[in-house]
Amino acid sequence: MNSLWLTENNVEKNFNNLSNDITTDVCIIGAGIFGLTSAYYLSKSGLKVTIVDKSDISRKTTGHTTAKITSQHGLIYTYLINTYGEQFAKDYLFANEEAIENIKNIIDTENIDCDFEKQSNFVYTTDRFELNKIKKEVDCVNTLGFPANFVTKTGLPFEVAGSIHFKNQAQFNPIKYVYGLCDCIIKNNGEIYTNTTVYDVKKADETFTTFTMGGSIKSKYVILASHYPFINFPGMYFLKMYQSSSYVIGVDTKKTLFNGMYISSSSPTYSLRTAYYNGKKILLLGGGSHKTGTPVTYDQSYLALEKYAKQLYPNSEILFRWNTRDCITLDKIPYIGPFSSTMSNFYVGTGFNKWGMTSSNVAANIVCDMILGKNNKYSYVFDSNRVNPIKNRTEVKNVLTESVNSLAIKKLKNSTVSFDNIPNNSGGIIDVNNQKVGVYKDTSRKYFCC
Repeated sequence: MNSLWLTENNVEKNFNNLSNDITTDVCIIGAGIFGLTSAYYLSKSGLKVTIVDKSDISRKTTGHTTAKITSQHGLIYTYLINTYGEQFAKDYLFANEEAIENIKNIIDTENIDCDFEKQSNFVYTTDRFELNKIKKEVDCVNTLGFPANFVTKTGLPFEVAGSIHFKNQAQFNPIKYVYGLCDCIIKNNGEIYTNTTVYDVKKADETFTTFTMGGSIKSKYVILASHYPFINFPGMYFLKMYQSSSYVIGVDTKKTLFNGMYISSSSPTYSLRTAYYNGKKILLLGGGSHKTGTPVTYDQSYLALEKYAKQLYPNSEILFRWNTRDCITLDKIPYIGPFSSTMSNFYVGTGFNKWGMTSSNVAANIVCDMILGKNNKYSYVFDSNRVNPIKNRTEVKNVLTESVNSLAIKKLKNSTVSFDNIPNNSGGIIDVNNQKVGVYKDTSRKYFCC
């Protein structure tokens, strides 16, 4: 079943596929919210921008999100302060706070009708033994100069033990928003090609050539804005993150609904917000997160959410069911910036850790500033070439699973993939049943996957 966003906006923007060789200033691979936001900023700055996508506009992760625009990414700030220090955590927070305002400014400037609403955001717990974690997060956020509050009244249809409250966060309809961006990009002489699959990118001297089945694109700059970086080397992103699947249902509760956006602080994780469907407010209830590729039954995914919805609203009706896959980094921070230290003018934004609506704007601003020769004070936080994650052996073990125990590798063993062709101490990304699987072979010829 399609998501609410794709159902409500079922009249797709009509763009051609690429059918000849062209030249542009910036080639952007991927027409999700990060790619389109980057194209918007760069085209406004006077650069000629070309976007290509193997599907239609934002039909993947952007079209299947819960579309919360927030700097409150779970209980992340205690972790960031303890791991990287107060200034780092503060810059992460205010990079995302600025992104919220950036999105609002785009919407206001371009008159994009996308159901944008300022909302309060809450991370809550129903377990009194979790309260110390919540209260510590409140103290940490206040230390960073942001006015977070500890509250016990949230507006939810059940009692909570406590919650951390961020004001002036937001939600919107992401497909209406990106369609508005498309209009602006075209108005600024940008070009968008859909159903155009990129299969390789090569660089000669200072010019990139992006190859598709219908033609090639020459450019000075390339932004890899695909959900998962499909170019393996030298970036090695398949070793630095994994994919997580989660589920959402749209529910007509038959009751008056709350305001605000909510997510529980611990497992089982539930995400709640409201949205509009046929002029009526409905509930979007998300959860069921697991590592992509792990076998999960209907009972463990959609049915678990439906039972919880019925527990909260016994007379409710399920209108929508959808799922999404998010790229999760090993250190909880996105990779934004140069694709590799050895490849100038080639940029990436990935690993948004389920917070892509806000992180995509952070990424677009950092990458566009780099292309335009501007300083961005937040770029160091999201350094795409940092080596900390891959040095974290404990986290790497959580991502990489030996072939004996790996469902994905077992699937690959039964496929036509030739493992003998993978060099020792090397790897790559393989598509198995529409799942991106990172495969690595170490020096002793053991296989790992993520």
